[in-house]
Amino acid sequence: MRDQELVAFLQCALPRLRLRWEGFRKVRRQVGKRLGRRLAELKLKTLDQYRDQLQNDPAEWGRLDGLCHITISCFYRDKRVFDTLSARVLPDLGKTACLQDRAVRCWCAGCACGEEVYTLKLLWELDVRPRLPRGRLEIIGSDADPTVLCRAEKGCFSSSSLKDVPARWREIAFTRDGDRYCVRAEYCEGLAFLFQDIRSEIPAGFFDLILCRNLVFTYFDIERQRQTLDRIAGALHAGGCLVIGAHETLPDDGRVFTPISGCREILCKTLSPRPELEEREHRGHEQHQR
Repeated sequence: MRDQELVAFLQCALPRLRLRWEGFRKVRRQVGKRLGRRLAELKLKTLDQYRDQLQNDPAEWGRLDGLCHITISCFYRDKRVFDTLSARVLPDLGKTACLQDRAVRCWCAGCACGEEVYTLKLLWELDVRPRLPRGRLEIIGSDADPTVLCRAEKGCFSSSSLKDVPARWREIAFTRDGDRYCVRAEYCEGLAFLFQDIRSEIPAGFFDLILCRNLVFTYFDIERQRQTLDRIAGALHAGGCLVIGAHETLPDDGRVFTPISGCREILCKTLSPRPELEEREHRGHEQHQR
């Protein structure tokens, strides 16, 4: 298919899925390849024929939605963000959690193949924990694509995915398996991967740190961004942090979030956005104490 045809199709179809064309502009070829395979499966030759398929078979919209899940990721993506998490954010969250005799809880939304989850885990174990020996970390990675979650659970990656990791990490935390690098078993403890679509559900409980990068605030339409942000805010402890992508901004200026100095991608929750969310957090603390 020609790029012009793909662009016209996505500009027409994405709003129906409550997705933003602006977010897909640079990654449209990934979607285009998937669309090409889908057309071949349906024995269709053109996107115009696929439009007819969507009109005649409403269930196909769900399949198209799945084709629009972007799974681009790598270890230590955006070095400044992870350096700031290591130097300032995780140690502070860890000290607070230790005083409350609990683990630091983190959620990586849209974790794809797990590079972000493992980066956070290695950051904690190799950089933060030596300074905070009593500290504990739990991480949940969630994604709406079961195929990438299966890869995440295996914890094996190509060398290109590790191109930005500190050199000592590669030596300490990975074993070589042909042209693949696999995370050592001791660095997989405390990790869980969930098949969830952030548009309809989020992990249970409350979190100290949520990474939601290059997903909600890139691809979703503005109203769905607002709805999802409210749920994210409700899942964060007061004083907890939200990490977004380098080119993302929060709708309505983020309302309850304030960027930390020196790293605009890391925002701290200052208060709950609505009374019902305050009540939810209060109930969550009571349940945790019991």
